[in-house]
Amino acid sequence: MQQAEDFRAESRALAAILQDLPEAEFHCETQFKGWTIDHVLGHLHLFNAAAQASLQGAEAFDAFMAPVQRDMQAGRSILACQFPWLNGLSGRALFDGWLAGAERCADAFAAADPKARLKWIGPDMSALSAITARQMETWAHGQEVFDLLAEERQEQDRIRNIAHLGVVTYGWSFRNRALEAPEPAPFVQLTAPSGVVWEWNAPQSAVCVKGRAVEFAQVVTQVRSIDDTSLQVSGAAAESWMRIAQCFAGPPETPPAKGARFRTDPADQ
Repeated sequence: MQQAEDFRAESRALAAILQDLPEAEFHCETQFKGWTIDHVLGHLHLFNAAAQASLQGAEAFDAFMAPVQRDMQAGRSILACQFPWLNGLSGRALFDGWLAGAERCADAFAAADPKARLKWIGPDMSALSAITARQMETWAHGQEVFDLLAEERQEQDRIRNIAHLGVVTYGWSFRNRALEAPEPAPFVQLTAPSGVVWEWNAPQSAVCVKGRAVEFAQVVTQVRSIDDTSLQVSGAAAESWMRIAQCFAGPPETPPAKGARFRTDPADQ
């Protein structure tokens, strides 16, 4: 699957800016809920391993996730649930473990049937959707690391996978908040980092979202406020969607407020 290679490339892009990071800086807080770089890597490492377990079948996935789900049912946060599994792994050692695990996950999915149905925490999904979700989460959580380290990510056209996920979760963004999704879904026209133009849904000028694919991906993954982008949003349905867009699973999350998420000034480093 090409999506497996896209996930691999996304993981390596994040690894590149962390390769020479001093040990102490892994414990610096990002703009995302006070999570540190260490927390981000632990989260990605855990769920990459969970995705790989899902390829081995429902029984293997259930066995892997049982301790995590018990902790979640006991009221522990998603962040706290990763610590028992990590068993003290942190800093440089965690970085090495996460990167090696990401490579193993990419290898496993590259050889998988894209249509295979895999068990997950929410509804079952295809293997193709599962590895796309891993790329999305790596890219999204990677954003807070790039922001903290005052690094500008060199975006590639593999971001189309994330934009596509954002478009197809239009209905989910509303249902997840017990709202009815307005129909028809907005026309989406996005410009890729390479300059290619991508389109989704039936063309219409009254209800649409247009602009840079990177900014659209930032909004649907909730790493930027819609107010901090140059996206052109027309029509009530599109406006409502961009205020609550959420392309990831889990309970409804509130998107960041205007100005809350940004790349740190390199001069402050």
